[in-house]
Amino acid sequence: MFMSSAVESLTLDSGPIIPNVPLVSFLEQLQETALKTFGSKDFDPKLYVDLSLKFDLSDTQSAFDKLSQNGSVSAQDLNGFIQRYLNTAEADLETVSPVDFLANPDGFLPMVENKQVMEWGLKIHGLWKHLSRKVSDDVLRKPQLHTLLPLPGHLVIPGSRFREIYYWDSYWVIRGLLASKMYETAKGIVMNLISLLETYGHVLNGTRVYYTNRSQPPLLSSMVYDVYIRTNDKEFLKKALPALIKEHNFWNSGIHVVTVEDEKGCSHTLSRYYAMWNEPRPESSTIDRETASKLSSVSEKRLLYREIASTAETGWDFSSRWMRDESDLTTLATTSILPVDLNAFILKMELDISVLAKENGDRETSLQYLKASQVRKLAMNSIFWNEEKGQWFDYWLDGKSSLQGYKWKSSQQNMKAFASNFIPLWIEPFHSDAAMAAKVIKSLKDSGLVCASGIATTLTNSGQQWDFPNGWAPLQHMIVEGLLKMGTKEAMSLAQDIAHGWLKTNYVTFKNTGVMHEKYNVETCGESGGGGEYNPQTGFGWSNGVVLSFLEELGWPKDLKI
Repeated sequence: MFMSSAVESLTLDSGPIIPNVPLVSFLEQLQETALKTFGSKDFDPKLYVDLSLKFDLSDTQSAFDKLSQNGSVSAQDLNGFIQRYLNTAEADLETVSPVDFLANPDGFLPMVENKQVMEWGLKIHGLWKHLSRKVSDDVLRKPQLHTLLPLPGHLVIPGSRFREIYYWDSYWVIRGLLASKMYETAKGIVMNLISLLETYGHVLNGTRVYYTNRSQPPLLSSMVYDVYIRTNDKEFLKKALPALIKEHNFWNSGIHVVTVEDEKGCSHTLSRYYAMWNEPRPESSTIDRETASKLSSVSEKRLLYREIASTAETGWDFSSRWMRDESDLTTLATTSILPVDLNAFILKMELDISVLAKENGDRETSLQYLKASQVRKLAMNSIFWNEEKGQWFDYWLDGKSSLQGYKWKSSQQNMKAFASNFIPLWIEPFHSDAAMAAKVIKSLKDSGLVCASGIATTLTNSGQQWDFPNGWAPLQHMIVEGLLKMGTKEAMSLAQDIAHGWLKTNYVTFKNTGVMHEKYNVETCGESGGGGEYNPQTGFGWSNGVVLSFLEELGWPKDLKI
C-alpha cells in the first residue's frame, strides 16, 4: 500500500523567498554554533531564530565571525556575544491588557454549578491577560532586525516557546474568548490573520518570517462565522468575506489540488498539504539536518525537507499518519496523501462562505459556494468514505508527478485508526445524515481511540507527539461538537463521556501542576502529554479555549467527581 514515492512537483525550487533571508541565515548559524557549544540536552533551536538584533546585521555578523573564526566557541564567550548583540526572544512582544477583559464577565459559564469548577474556569479565563500581547514598536520601526512579523492589532499567543500567533490554534483561542465574552479581542485576532492573507496570499503557519512558506489547517472561515454569530457585526463580516474567498482560491489551485477518478469513471478534485519549501525549517534547522543525515543524496534530502515542512503545514507535526514506515521519520510522505480533515475544513469553508455571503446580501456568491460544498461532499464520500468500516480514510496517491490521472483503488485508503477519520462529523452535511452518522458512532466506539481521558490521536505509540497516547484539544472539540450536533441520544451520551473525561484530566492536571498543558495523556487522568521534537509546553491557548467551550455548552455533571 505504501510503496509509492512522494508526489513531487517537476521542479525543486524552494518556493517564495522568505523575508529577511540574511537575518534568518545568520540566526541559523547561531543556532548551529549554540548546539555545538551548549549540547543537545534541552536545546531548543527555535529560541535562536526568534532572537532579534540590537545592531545592524553587518556589524553583528562581523562580530560573530571573529568570535567563531577558530571553529569553536566557549559557552562563556557565546553567552557574552548573545547578551551584547541580541535581544531576548520575548523582547519583540509586549504584554497588554485586553480592552474587553472583565475579571468575572456577566453570564460566564452559565451551565457550571460546581463552585470549585467555576473557580477553575475563572482562572483559565484569567490566563487571557497573561497570553495577550502586542508587537513592540521596535519591530514596526526596524523590521529588518526581527523575525517576528508586524501585525495591526493585539494578539493572543499559545504560550511558552510559542511566542507568536499560530493559525489553527487561533480558532480554539477564539472559541475560548467567545465563552469569556471577549468579542473585540476575538475580532482582532481574525483581522490579524486576514492581514497576513492579504500580504502573503495565504494565512501563515505563524507570524514569523520563516513561516511564510506554508499555511496550516484552514479555519479562518470558522473563526469569522463563530464571531459573526455571537456579535452580528455586519461591518466585520463585510471586511472578512473577500479574504475568505481569497483563501479558498489558495487551497483550490496549483500544487494543492489533485484529481482522482473513482470506480464509476467520475473525476473528483480534492486538496492536499504542500509547503513551498525544500530546505530545513529555520526554526528546527539542526533537527531537520540531523534527520536528513540518514539520506545520501541532495535530491533525497530536498524531498524530505519538503515533506517535513508540509507535515508542519498539517498541524500534526509529527505523526505516524504521514509516514510509510511509522518508526522512520525519513519516510514522511505527506504530499502523497489526500487528507480527510483538510478537505473537511475546506468543505466547511465553502458552507461558511455560502452562509456569510447570504448574510451580506450576495446571493450569487452564496449559491456558488453552496454548489462547491456539494461537489466536495460527493468527492469526499467517493474517495475517503468506507462503508464497511464506517469511517473516512486518508487516500494515498501513487508516485506520479502530475496532479491528475489517478484512478481510485480501495488499497490506497489508509485504513488505520486516526482521530482525523472522524473530523467530518464536525461538518453539517455529515452529522445531519442519520444513517451515516449511526455507522460512524459505532465505528468510533469500536476504533480503540476513545480512552478514559479523551480521544487518542492514533493507536501507534511512535514517540511522535501526534501519536498515542497523546490527546489534543482541537480533536476532542471537533468530534464532540459533531456528535452533539447529531442530536441523537447515543451521540449525545458519547459526546458527554468524551468531553467530561477531557475536562476531568485537564482539571486534575491543573490542580497538580498549576498550569494548562498543550496536550494530555488520554490513558491516564491528570497526566500531560509528551514526545516530539521539543519539551511539552504550557499556557496554553487552545487547551484553555476548548475547556471553556465545553464548560459553557455542557457544564460539569454533578456525578463527575473532582
